[in-house]
Amino acid sequence: MAEALLSGFINVVVKRLISPEFINLVVGKKLDRKLVDRLRTAILAAEALVADAEQKQFGNDRVRKWLHSLRDALYTADDLLDRLFIKAAIRNKARIRRPHFLDLSARKMVTKIEDVVERIVDLERCKDTLGLREIPTGSSSWRPPSTSLVKGNVFGRDGDQQALIKMLNDNNDHNLSVISIVGMGGVGKTTLAQCLYNNMDLMDGVDLKAWICVFENFDVVETTKNVIRGISSGVCSLESFDLLQQDLKEKLSEKKFFIVLDDVWSEDADKWNSFIVPFQHGRKGSTILLTSREENVGPTVQNYSTYSLKVLSNDYCWSIFADNASFPESNGSSELEGIGRKIVERCDGLPLAAETLGRLLRSEHRVKEWNNILFSDIWEFPAANCKIVPALLISYYHLPAHLKHCFVYCSLFPKDHKLDKDELILLWMAENLLRPPKKGETLEEVGCECFDHLASRLFFKRVQYGDKYFVMHDLMHDLATFLAGDLYYRFSELGEKEEMSILTHHLSYDHSIPKKTCSSSKIESLRTLLYINHRAGFLKAHTMLPCDMLSKNKYLRVLSFGRLDIFPDPIDKLIQLRYLDLSWSNIEVLPQSLCNLCNLQTLKLEGCSKLTMLPNGMYNLVNLRHLDIRGTRLKEMPKGMGKLKQLHTLSYYIVGKSEDNGMEELGGLLNLHGILGIQKLENVVDGNEARSVMIWFQMHKIKETYSKTCNRTLT
Repeated sequence: MAEALLSGFINVVVKRLISPEFINLVVGKKLDRKLVDRLRTAILAAEALVADAEQKQFGNDRVRKWLHSLRDALYTADDLLDRLFIKAAIRNKARIRRPHFLDLSARKMVTKIEDVVERIVDLERCKDTLGLREIPTGSSSWRPPSTSLVKGNVFGRDGDQQALIKMLNDNNDHNLSVISIVGMGGVGKTTLAQCLYNNMDLMDGVDLKAWICVFENFDVVETTKNVIRGISSGVCSLESFDLLQQDLKEKLSEKKFFIVLDDVWSEDADKWNSFIVPFQHGRKGSTILLTSREENVGPTVQNYSTYSLKVLSNDYCWSIFADNASFPESNGSSELEGIGRKIVERCDGLPLAAETLGRLLRSEHRVKEWNNILFSDIWEFPAANCKIVPALLISYYHLPAHLKHCFVYCSLFPKDHKLDKDELILLWMAENLLRPPKKGETLEEVGCECFDHLASRLFFKRVQYGDKYFVMHDLMHDLATFLAGDLYYRFSELGEKEEMSILTHHLSYDHSIPKKTCSSSKIESLRTLLYINHRAGFLKAHTMLPCDMLSKNKYLRVLSFGRLDIFPDPIDKLIQLRYLDLSWSNIEVLPQSLCNLCNLQTLKLEGCSKLTMLPNGMYNLVNLRHLDIRGTRLKEMPKGMGKLKQLHTLSYYIVGKSEDNGMEELGGLLNLHGILGIQKLENVVDGNEARSVMIWFQMHKIKETYSKTCNRTLT
């Protein structure tokens, strides 16, 4: 269902065509103006049909295929236009005179663009046959509330809480009790478990507690690691299951613990029986609380009980809806209440559905818009076979166009994955999913606004124990995966016999990719190769991406490796690359060819402990905005770092002994902000130089500057 992303993606292509930079460098030079105008006209004509088609696709396979074809044509156009623009910019910077005739590769791209125009025109001509009507495009009227992350209240679960508290108290004489909260998706199992987890009276006397999200495949090794991390707040580097169990047994022995295993799916008795062994050694009153959609999950223990969580009444669902819609504080009227109660009846007693639609209508006061939700065709969507809740699909459909793509992009991550807000924004930037910044606004600020907007609409929820990480509700993840279709794919889901679609443009992976896939022509249109869970302590052995795969991927914008020993040779050919993550690799040297990636925005080298120097031509990375060198062993910075005018964040600066890499170079980094470490201050000979730079920091957005060598704050 990646066709649902078109309304956002069309804006990206059109804005590229009318941007002053594109017109200046490409139009009339690489591309004939008439061809550009024909492409823009064709896209806008098709765009007028997209809104109608996106709704009708749910019950019409022909419309779905039409959207599918349009999406493929637009992706091709965007890849070609981006490549033409970059090549023109490189030639312009090098002051190469334009030849009388286009080079062969440019002529091929022009021919392909002409083909794309014809494809889009042919698709637009099909509107009468498919019964598609033109609907003018417009921006969403929804605005985030003053705080984008509103803490919701819990309605209608007092009786359930009391019943579960009684079950827990009745089990105080047992060394280990397992209680499973069972109910359909979106009914509120996780919310109820959180209420118990945060109940101070209930937790009185508990020595250890942890909240663990369990993946669908229930990896006993990873889950055991996560329990150890949860109860000890530390890093677990053990790999052997036997050693992990011994470690967990020691930590739990003679302790009263309360462990929540959220979103459990596995019914594998052998896995559960091996997993549960260390938990048998706790003190009386110890409990494992499960949440699951299935009744027959969890370990076989003497004291096991199930609590079935039912759907809420319409009255309680109305309370949830009204609370999230600010009704009646800012949205009160008898007419709106009547419509709202009818909307709630269609939520089928699911709190998540009522909560999500309440957020959608929070700042909407018009009767017409509330009726649009009530009478949406999406309510008739046959969701039974694909686990999609219509209310969530309606909320998605009413997102601003650019946010739809941002949300679906998250389907690249597995369920229950902790999303780092800052990292996700960098990926969105690299994929060109964000709206253009307004005057005085940075791309990072736009990304932050987009993330907060999605969070305020409950597409993301903050992880309980931290401010930095967020998760997607499993039903939201189901929605993102459904909408992603074959456009996005997680390689971990591919079986040995299943092959990646030729229409896939974004791929994530968490283990080695077979050479058969790497040699396939299906990978040639990939924009994204993203490794998941590549932080130290989380690496799986031999998880890597074959370097020869890169020679086929000239359109890559995001590239992340799981583990790397040698830097890939063809990297400098990836001129469209915006994001490169080599973290936790064993590379010792970065080649000079890296500096040819003139569009690179983010370079991550965290944990590359063998890396001692950066290439001398780093100053050529004129679009670099974020450089992460934490955990490296760099001896000094390369020359000319002050030329990186776009640099926003830098882990630390290692002062060199020459003028070209000394302290004064920092003065040229006009956009630098945040926290900056300074190393090797002993190389600063002129005290006035250091003081002038520190004054400059205070005038800009450097929150704190510290010296790693002398362990003191400088500003």
